[in-house]
Amino acid sequence: MNSKSPEAFRTISEVSKDLSLPQHVLRFWETKFVQIKPIKRGGGRRYYRPEDVKLLKGIKSLLYNDGYTIRGVQKVIKENGTKKLLNIQIENKVFTEIKKDNNDSQEQQNYLQHSINDTKRKKLMNVLEDLVQLRKKLDK
Repeated sequence: MNSKSPEAFRTISEVSKDLSLPQHVLRFWETKFVQIKPIKRGGGRRYYRPEDVKLLKGIKSLLYNDGYTIRGVQKVIKENGTKKLLNIQIENKVFTEIKKDNNDSQEQQNYLQHSINDTKRKKLMNVLEDLVQLRKKLDK
């Protein structure tokens, strides 16, 4: 668990861990999405604001969960602005994220052994989204 407050700036390594993305992907996204603007200190060290992290989560969701391309996400941002991405709440993240417990590497190894390919994952995500929508209708 991270002991920083939610308003604190994050280093690239912290954001990388939180999003389960390599650091080079975050640096690459900075070149593709002008909206991602981490503060750079001496030596080029990056510090991400909470809004940057939320935006990165939204971009990751569109790319990895919804199947958008980078150009597609750029188009979504151009048409809708970043507010929509900042407000994305992934309802099914409990089922899709790796639990981040640094003390339990055995669980992470088990996860990697049982991982599925992207096609199957996307199909399962679509089914899960359908179930979430049905649940919302039932709750009304």
